Amino acid sequence: MGAFAQRPPRVFLSAGEASGDLHGAGFVRALKELRPDVRVACLGGTMLRNAGAEVLADNKEIAVVGLTEVLRHAKDIFNAWKRIRNHIVRQRPDLIVLIDFPDFNFLLARLARRCGMKILYYVSPQVWAWRSGRVRTLKRVVDEMAVILPFEVDFYRRHGMAVRYVGHPLLDAVRNAPPRDEALTRYGAADGSLLIGLLPGSRQSEVRLVFPVLIEAARRLRERMPGLSFIVPAAPTLAPEPIRSALAEAKLPARVVSGDTYGVIRACDLIVTVSGTVTLEAALLDTPMIIVNRVSRLSYTLGRDLIRVRYVGLPNLIAGRGVVPELLQQEARADIVCERVLDFLRDPALPAAQRRAFAGIRERLGQPGVARRVATMALRMLEP
Repeated sequence: MGAFAQRPPRVFLSAGEASGDLHGAGFVRALKELRPDVRVACLGGTMLRNAGAEVLADNKEIAVVGLTEVLRHAKDIFNAWKRIRNHIVRQRPDLIVLIDFPDFNFLLARLARRCGMKILYYVSPQVWAWRSGRVRTLKRVVDEMAVILPFEVDFYRRHGMAVRYVGHPLLDAVRNAPPRDEALTRYGAADGSLLIGLLPGSRQSEVRLVFPVLIEAARRLRERMPGLSFIVPAAPTLAPEPIRSALAEAKLPARVVSGDTYGVIRACDLIVTVSGTVTLEAALLDTPMIIVNRVSRLSYTLGRDLIRVRYVGLPNLIAGRGVVPELLQQEARADIVCERVLDFLRDPALPAAQRRAFAGIRERLGQPGVARRVATMALRMLEP
């Protein structure tokens, strides 16, 4: 243990979003099982705190997407950055672990590199999808990449980076999901009516832009099919009360659930969701879905020419084809969402085709035990 003969190893982990909080928590638990004396400080949330990490900055403060949203929350982001920067400079962690969240984490990586620290990037930013020139920055400041999508390995190897495919951490996470019968007992309608999940995202900016569309689509669906039931699993980065208030204002009866997203998704016959990690979670839970996504007009205008992939949904990216419908920007309208949901509810062949594709996606994601594999990488990097 040479380097740590005088003190326990110190790690700083940066997880700026709800999915990073989930993956980071699994990593911290595995790391502490292998090295119980390790000390972990982080940018994170409730799950990382419960896993034993010291949360220096709460990711609720900075979980935004899009240029205009970042500008709106600039003060919160700067305050979080200042606390983290001071910790890095004064405490000198032995290893920095970054989880996705590229714009913030790239700044952090540059600081850590200037301070001579080792850097492990776990869960690659989607540089292969847009702004691919950022890979040059990664090559300059990151020691190793632990990637969770199979096609990412070739991308980073082409750029001369040290990379390992560890499998997808959701394979471990969804194992704790309740079986469908149990989920239906918790959340299913007493009369057995179809249950539709509305998932507006984990960031305030997503909720502001997407949730009104989902609510209006649900109101139209109830007019067309009065027996439908609706449920909203609130992400851990969001307070449930504003969600309940928006539903009440729209006079849409819908149950809001906190702390059991997997149980809710498992119980649903169909979910309508923003893009992001939750789409892959739903695929692994075998729940059919439709993706609806919007960003501000300025963010879309500035970003559209930088995108290099055909799809935004992870199931579609992994499958290499349009398994899940994507209603983006101008198509993210309540009337269009309503019609697509009705298509799925009226034609059993559509959800059945998705479920067949989901089985193929699961096979491509590797084996469980991801968090322990990444923790082993981290411990190796901690050695002199």
